[in-house]
This record gives sequence, C-alpha cells and structure tokens, in this order.
Amino acid sequence: MPKAPKVSVLTPIYNTNPTHLREMIESILNQTFTDFEFLILNDSPDNKEIEKIVKDYAKKDKRVKYIKNTKNMGITPSRNRLVKMAAGEYLAIFDHDDVSVPERLEKEVAYLDSHPHIGVVSGWAHYFGDNYDDLCKTPEMDSQIRVHLTENCFVIHSASMIRKSVLVDNNIEYEEFYTPAEDYRLWTRLMEVTHFYNFQEILIHYRWFENNTSKRMNDAREEAAANIRMEISSKYPEYRRVASKMMVPGTQFRLRLFGFIPLVKIKNNWIVLFECIPICKMFWK
Repeated sequence: MPKAPKVSVLTPIYNTNPTHLREMIESILNQTFTDFEFLILNDSPDNKEIEKIVKDYAKKDKRVKYIKNTKNMGITPSRNRLVKMAAGEYLAIFDHDDVSVPERLEKEVAYLDSHPHIGVVSGWAHYFGDNYDDLCKTPEMDSQIRVHLTENCFVIHSASMIRKSVLVDNNIEYEEFYTPAEDYRLWTRLMEVTHFYNFQEILIHYRWFENNTSKRMNDAREEAAANIRMEISSKYPEYRRVASKMMVPGTQFRLRLFGFIPLVKIKNNWIVLFECIPICKMFWK
C-alpha cells in the first residue's frame, strides 16, 4: 500500500481561465516541498478545455489527481468533497486562479510539525492583476487573530494550511448556508477547538480582476459575514470587547505607539500610516 502524502493540496476549479489555471498548477508543482498530492476538482463538468489541461498535467506528474463532479455542486460542497478525499495529514487550501510562492508548503509544514497546538497557518497575500498591485497583511499571533476574527476574515483562506485531524475529530466542515463567506465561518468554528498562526510574509499572489469571485459576490459575502460577526460576538464577548476598544467610527483597527502616538489604523478597508498616509487597501476572499 503506497505511503500517504504529508500534504493534500485542495483546489476546486470552475470555468477557470486556462492561462490562470496553468499558472496556478505550476506554482504548486514547483514547490520546494514535494511530499504532496494535488487534488483538482472540476465543478464545471462540461468544460472540456480545462479538463484536458488538468489531465495533461496528471499524465506528467502522478501527484496531480483530477476529479470531476457529475453536475455543478457549488463551491462549499466541492470543498467538502475535497476534504473527504484528502489523504494528507495537512490540507493546503488553494484557489483556482492564485499563485503560491515556491516555499509556501515547506514553511507551513515545518511550522505545523513544530507547533502541535496550532491547527491553522496562513500568511500575507500580494494582490495583482488589472493594473492592481497591493499587499494584504494579517495579524501574526493566535490572540491577535481571534480578536480580529470578530470583525472580519483575518486568515487568508487561499494561503492556509489546516491540520486535517482538527476538522475530522471535531466534525467540522464548510457550511453552505454561509457561502460565499464559508471560509470565515470555518475559522470561527475552529476557534472553539484549535489555535492559529499567520506568517508575516507573502505566501500567495492573489489574482484580482474584474470577473473574479470576490468581486462578483461581494454583496452576498458581506451579508453572510454580518451574520457570522453577530454569532461570534455573542459567543466570544471578551474578544469583541477588546476589538471594540480599538474601534472608532469608520475605523476597524487602530494602533498607537506607547499608547498615544498614532501609528497605524485600518479605516474603510484601508491601512493608514500616521493617521494620514494610505498604504494599501484590503480585500477578503
């Protein structure tokens, strides 16, 4: 019986741009860490072009495994199907049009191996495309992440790696009711059973263009996220109280040096330095 891979990379695809699909696949196959299986699930079963692309890669590299839904299921059922199929100890989540930095899997595996109490790791994202160039930073330590999760999804899903046993042992999966904020809901469920860590460096290049899912489904995501915020604020009032002390009208986060010198704030999704210099705008998948 073949040895199970250390990592399962999980990628649902849906009518993906062929060029973007190839770039995404190659960014995983060129990882410095090699002990993985790459499960690619096609949720647009009538799209023969992207099917051929993935099958061609699978012929060249046995780590690539192509799966096809018999009919369109939607993103959340597709994610859950991939989790159930995964043989790896760790699950690397990766969306169909992003690009991973070469050392991403190696760094995430090493951290999970050396920190058994951590169940989820992620990092920063570089946004690119449509003449867009920006950086999304997230808080590093578990306590910071928990406080910020009462406000928004401060764990970048497409850059994340999850200890599969944490999901299985606690019967936690993606919930379709919260689509397209199913990732945010997953993190708030996992707050009950594990801890988080965000690398303070770029792990993925997040493709931002006119027709990507994040832009098309923004209103639905905001509605789902609002429901999640209400639930998590009720469940974790202590985190919400800490978060509230950081907030002023229109501001999501504020950091003062020595408690009084304005340093950084997040206002209307903009990271602002010294109260007046906009650095970058944040977007959430």
